[in-house]
Amino acid sequence: MADRCSPKKLGDKNYRCYFELALLVMGGKWKPIILYHLGVGGVLRFSELGRSMPDVTDRMLTRQLRELEADRLIQRTVYRQVPPKVEYSLTELGLGLFPLLLQMRAWGEKYEQALGGAELQPGALAEPPAPGVLHPRYLCATPNSQSRG
Repeated sequence: MADRCSPKKLGDKNYRCYFELALLVMGGKWKPIILYHLGVGGVLRFSELGRSMPDVTDRMLTRQLRELEADRLIQRTVYRQVPPKVEYSLTELGLGLFPLLLQMRAWGEKYEQALGGAELQPGALAEPPAPGVLHPRYLCATPNSQSRG
């Protein structure tokens, strides 16, 4: 039997173990998808994220982006111009989740195949067969590529 973890508090988050904390920060339906798209796409604007997730509402996307920013997984950059321009990108903490997101995507693909494959809706395009790779923008910032000194 697993040992019980003691209650902990980090900012506004109450949790008992690291796994629970990880799920509090990046869990839910939209957050992993947002993080995945930022990892593959590099720097994206709100409208680009919205187009890549057609079922999310603007309100929900805004809420999820704010939470990810507050948890320091993404960075929001505002350009003072007319019209205003806002871009989102992964932080170093957010980059740390990208390998897990790729593994989740690969598991989803295997799960779909194990159950006989998905039936595409009329007019729908199949998902690209190759898994996404980290956008080149982040390659020099990945923890494995930084020298320790």
